[in-house]
Amino acid sequence: MSNIARSVLAAGAIALAAMSTAPAPAVAQDKIEILTSVPGLTFPFFVHMMNAFKAEAEKQGVTAIESDGQVSSPKQTADVEAAIARGVKGIVISPNEVDAMAPALAQAVEAGIPVVTVDRRVAQVEGILAHIGADNVKGGEAQAELIMKLYPDGATIVNLQGQSGASPAIDRNKGLHNVLDKAADKYKIVFEQTAGFDRAKGLSVTEAALAALPEAPKVIVAANDDMALGAMEAVKARNLSGIAIIGFDALPEALGQVRDGGLTATIEQFPGKQSAMGVDTLVAFIKDGKKPAEAVTLLTPVAITKDNLNIAERLGELK
Repeated sequence: MSNIARSVLAAGAIALAAMSTAPAPAVAQDKIEILTSVPGLTFPFFVHMMNAFKAEAEKQGVTAIESDGQVSSPKQTADVEAAIARGVKGIVISPNEVDAMAPALAQAVEAGIPVVTVDRRVAQVEGILAHIGADNVKGGEAQAELIMKLYPDGATIVNLQGQSGASPAIDRNKGLHNVLDKAADKYKIVFEQTAGFDRAKGLSVTEAALAALPEAPKVIVAANDDMALGAMEAVKARNLSGIAIIGFDALPEALGQVRDGGLTATIEQFPGKQSAMGVDTLVAFIKDGKKPAEAVTLLTPVAITKDNLNIAERLGELK
């Protein structure tokens, strides 16, 4: 055999050896993809939630497919169905409307895809792996208890309710009434209407309330900070003072207004912690088959005033 032939054979042997010992490249099927879905990224609360989803997914070494529900249950349903067809390994979702999203999530469960809900629970779908959220009833109760603390002799109250059909809105309203209805002779809700968790609607509904009432209320309580901030603008436009405005969600802007006196308080429900726990729970099941100790985990919300701003989850985002 010539020296040239021997060189060719040697080179081939080296190449074969390298192929057999080198690790095989990762294939698409080995990549863990999960759907992370929120009701709508027009809301700062859900932007924060999505950021927490993505950060925890990266930390856990999985790929997050981002879904913006655009405040539309048909859109969020389509995103879930597309994820099922794509073959995602799991879904972590804050549903836009719990009833409307139930069929899509049931479809995912039937397809063997684990689902974790965050913030908004879809109790009617059996087989959901876990729910991580805040105890929104207790959050509403915290708002009411703060009202009673601020006004021990009684108060008139405007109540801006959240999005119809959204479980946090339902539960927060329930909690508020749980406490106030027991002392309805002293704490009178003189105006109550949904403002859809929306700032512009919070402004317009508050304007309508202030125009309709014979005198300004002592308190405006809102089921989220966006509505509370809208109410604040309506109050300022009428040059009113002395009205306690209480929000919910502890957004950075709301925390700034609590610090500066525009809002009296907001409710912290730790959404970043909820979101990270949701992804962690989902990935633990996907990777190791580990089921959560509890099917439902609820964090207890806390009223944030000037006195305890330091415990707010997003305090570091204040400018």
